[in-house]
Amino acid sequence: MTVDEEVLAAVRIKAARTGQRDSAVIEESLRRDLGIDLLDELWGSASLSEEEAMELALEAQHTTRPSKR
Repeated sequence: MTVDEEVLAAVRIKAARTGQRDSAVIEESLRRDLGIDLLDELWGSASLSEEEAMELALEAQHTTRPSKR
């Protein structure tokens, strides 16, 4: 994998300022950009059972689909 030199320089600066390793800065940025931490937080606080969540998802899907003519 190659990383643009400007991006890598910014990673190194942030790592030095925060006392983190370069890899930790990169991982944190990727997790934030990909929404991984947010998804983990949402899944951790979900109160619906898997069956209830599936029913809700199917209902939403059927509601938003265009009706057949």
